[in-house]
Amino acid sequence: MVLEDKTITCRTCETPFVFSIGEQEFFALKGLKNMPVRCPNCRTSLKLFKKGKAADDCTDVPCHTCGEITRVPFKPTGLRPVFCHTCFHKQKIPQATAKQD
Repeated sequence: MVLEDKTITCRTCETPFVFSIGEQEFFALKGLKNMPVRCPNCRTSLKLFKKGKAADDCTDVPCHTCGEITRVPFKPTGLRPVFCHTCFHKQKIPQATAKQD
């Protein structure tokens, strides 16, 4: 099956977001069957809400790899790079594959 980037409209904010090939590979590797229905920022906000935290606890920062502004549920210290959702999963796939070998 040939994978390609898919544009999905977020269920919460109705903003289109890309479900990238890298994310699709990550979902397949983890055995996840359903595509995401919320954009990465809304997923982060929902996770915080479920933990009883405010969305104010999030920080908008540029991704270390692509420069896209992303929302993270912590205050970066600058000691480690911060990645957007897509770049984070691209980085995780080779590590997960190496662990299986």
